[in-house]
Amino acid sequence: MAQRGPKQAIYASLAGIAQAVGHPHRIELLEHIAQGPRSVDELATIAGLTFANASRHLQILRRARLVDTARQGKHVLYSLSGESEVVALLKALGCVGERNMAEVRQVMTDYFSACDALSPMSREELAEQLRAGAVTLLDVRPEHEYSLGHLPGALNIPLHELERRLSALPRDQEIVAYCRGPYCVLSFEAVAALRDKGYRVRRLVDGFPEWKAAGLEVEVNPA
Repeated sequence: MAQRGPKQAIYASLAGIAQAVGHPHRIELLEHIAQGPRSVDELATIAGLTFANASRHLQILRRARLVDTARQGKHVLYSLSGESEVVALLKALGCVGERNMAEVRQVMTDYFSACDALSPMSREELAEQLRAGAVTLLDVRPEHEYSLGHLPGALNIPLHELERRLSALPRDQEIVAYCRGPYCVLSFEAVAALRDKGYRVRRLVDGFPEWKAAGLEVEVNPA
């Protein structure tokens, strides 16, 4: 039997990482953890999993060194291990999927493009607009995720509260909405709803994790 060389050892390790992200529940869990440290209970509830199932998936991600754990009181919190690299990995996976998979392209056309056919705003353009005070930034994630970290100056109105809190949004300034990431439906639905009400609104090209991973400024609400 041929002895495994250094290249094969590296490829075996990379294959282990690929296997760790090779399940839709684990990709979704990584998206939720990218918003900030979360417990197994929280992640199970958000992802619609049983505690045991969520714990099993998290252990697989931990063995691949994609997540770390830290104890806080009685809870074990999961966070990304190498945040910028893991976010970049998920981004690359999405780009390959959009290019290569007909089913991914079809969903993007049937759902996402139908909700928002306009080109989203890039991070660079948003940073420039924020410096000029030219836009209102809208975070449509749940309040707890917003408190873990958000873009500077962002107004938090969770999607389910948008209809009753329209008065908090300006009519005379463009609004830029963002949420958990490029495939999170919250910002798409917010943009569609606000345009129906006559607001000038665009979507950020991705979400909070990508903004943070790019080394841009974020704010965290004090505990």
